[in-house]
Amino acid sequence: MRKVVSRDGTTIAYRSAGEGPPIILMNGAFRDHTIFDSLVPELAPHCTTYVYDRRGRGESGDAPAYAVEREIEDLAALIEEAGGEAVVFAGSTGANLALEAAMAGVPITRLALHEPYFRTGGHPKPPADCMEVLRGLLEDGRRGETAEYWLSELLGLTPEVLVEWRRGPLWATNEENAHTLVYDTTILGDFDVPTERLARLRVPALVVYSENTGDWLRDAARATARALPNGWGMGLPGSWHRVQTDVLGRVLAGFALG
Repeated sequence: MRKVVSRDGTTIAYRSAGEGPPIILMNGAFRDHTIFDSLVPELAPHCTTYVYDRRGRGESGDAPAYAVEREIEDLAALIEEAGGEAVVFAGSTGANLALEAAMAGVPITRLALHEPYFRTGGHPKPPADCMEVLRGLLEDGRRGETAEYWLSELLGLTPEVLVEWRRGPLWATNEENAHTLVYDTTILGDFDVPTERLARLRVPALVVYSENTGDWLRDAARATARALPNGWGMGLPGSWHRVQTDVLGRVLAGFALG
């Protein structure tokens, strides 16, 4: 992978493919750039597609202390590498980070979001002490339990689904990246849609959600789209917290090309 140096000196690893206007793909909790392995071939014929490992994951570096501002600077460094401005697509907690970056003035020309993580419409928020619990589990070296806690208490997976996740091929990555769950939880803040701040964001924004996703994820996507002056929501075929890749690729390519 290639490397770009962020403002604080942290190296951020990335790959690019294709030709055309640049689009940067940003992952959510647990994952690294490989989560987009099936989406890149859909976009590369139309766009120069960038994927990267967010700090603390994969081949990217990290810093002793975490701050959302550092991740915003990571994205800004990659956009500079891509030519100075870019379309950004981000999912889940990565969508929250992309919104923060756009509101901070990072040169994002268009913003596409998949089911940003907010709790709205009466859906219950995670436990008030969730950050302390996460840090305590990590300090004790209980990375698997950290991942389980986040998935159950913040994402809402049932015990039965958690058993399936533990048996799945990605569980080792979940444990490896468990320390970054504190990062993503920091990004989420109070879990509310920041309607007043989003009202000042003029970037064209598309917020997509799966037609078969969870109620709170769909409601969060719709609330985000409503809060953005130049935003609109779109339901697409898919399953829980996942949109069908070929459909998503076509929609993103059309959105990026404007």
